[in-house]
Amino acid sequence: MPVTTPRRLSVSTWSLHRTLGVTYPDLPGQTRQGRTETWGAGSVDLLDLPAKVADTGINTMEICHFQIPSREEGYLSELRHALQSANVELLSVLVDAGDITDPLHSERDLAWVGEWVDTAAQLGAKRARVIAGKAMPTPENMALSKRNMRQLTDRAKSQGVRLTTENWFDLLSRPEHVHELLDSLDGDVGLNFDFGNWGGETKYQDLKSIAVWAESCHAKCAFLAPHTPDSTDYKQCLDILEEAQFSGPFTLIYDGADDDEWAGLSIEKEIVTPYL
Repeated sequence: MPVTTPRRLSVSTWSLHRTLGVTYPDLPGQTRQGRTETWGAGSVDLLDLPAKVADTGINTMEICHFQIPSREEGYLSELRHALQSANVELLSVLVDAGDITDPLHSERDLAWVGEWVDTAAQLGAKRARVIAGKAMPTPENMALSKRNMRQLTDRAKSQGVRLTTENWFDLLSRPEHVHELLDSLDGDVGLNFDFGNWGGETKYQDLKSIAVWAESCHAKCAFLAPHTPDSTDYKQCLDILEEAQFSGPFTLIYDGADDDEWAGLSIEKEIVTPYL
């Protein structure tokens, strides 16, 4: 069963990718790239972001791995200090790459993901969210995911970090596969419940099926137009968690077309706040 923590608001650095502008691409089997102006030069440095987030009344955040400029001990210490100084909890490092079910490179990717789990621990993150696999959910691929997730879980636990995964990519594209994987890991891996990764006619039924596992969520709102959220869909997803007696952080995910990310987050915050 999921680890329970107080309901609270959180924000992901993905929601502010245009504000940060730059990324530091890092993929398994490739040389880590330096500063890349993926969305421009940005207006806020990652070290300054915790204080900016705290100014909005939010004191929990998640950081995508590719937005961390350096994994040198000195920089990680600076970032940890910036979080502590702003009184912002680092909920998770989001490891947004790697495929531990890759037919050719699963061992390589497992080692790469494991190193990012170590980095999460160095930053003082409560969790590391990893991809359980991108392969199709055949019995063989599910078995490989279970084995490798167990290795990552043991590595995380040894450093005081809880491993989580997400209803994301082919391997966990259906509720039955989410249940199978998490059941097999005896509660040692948590679920980050993402509103926006699943769609179609059975979306709400499918999300309702896995909500029992949710211990954090990516509260992602679709925007029909600038400043116009799809409130109906958003509230249906929130209601699913309410019915499941969810206890944990609501990480606001803004990915609308309007570049004013702070305004988009404010709109989402207004909708989510009653659920706290």
